[in-house]
This record gives sequence, C-alpha cells and structure tokens, in this order.
Amino acid sequence: MRERQPAVYIMASRRNGTLYTGVTSNLVQRVWQHREELGGFSTRYDCKMLVWFEMHATMETAIVREKQIKAGSRARKLALIEADNPLWRDLWSDILDGSE
Repeated sequence: MRERQPAVYIMASRRNGTLYTGVTSNLVQRVWQHREELGGFSTRYDCKMLVWFEMHATMETAIVREKQIKAGSRARKLALIEADNPLWRDLWSDILDGSE
C-alpha cells in the first residue's frame, strides 16, 4: 500500500456497534489516530476497529464514495462491512502488512 493513497474506511466500536465513516489520504496513519483516540469521535464512541476500507485512485473519487456511504442507511453500511468482512475482524494488521 502506498503511503499516500486516498481511501474510504469504516471504524466500529464492536460488531454491530457504533460506526464511523471517513476518508483519508493515509489510511495507516488515520487508523492509528483512531486507535490512539486522537480524535473526538474515537474517544467518545470507542471506534477503534477498522472493519472496512476501499482504496481510490484520487481524493475526489474517495470523497464522492464517502458521501455516498454516509448518505446511506445503517443497514447498507452493515451490509457493506459484512460482504467483505463477515466476521468483523479488525483489519489493522492487514493494512500494516500491506504498507511495507
């Protein structure tokens, strides 16, 4: 994974718990910030598990996708997660392995 590559991601507090959808140009750094509670939402709602992400070629396409996901229902977000990650594994180690 390139250090600077746009991505859309979903963090969760636990399976079927609170969800946070975001966009970033550096997924590893941003997820680390969530895990270290360096943002208000992460601290308040304990969203430390990376449960879904999607890489994009440009920030523009990533932002469009983030808005599309945020505009969707909770059920659609859950379906998106479960389609790729049915066990709700924390994907943190997956993105670390891919960043080398």
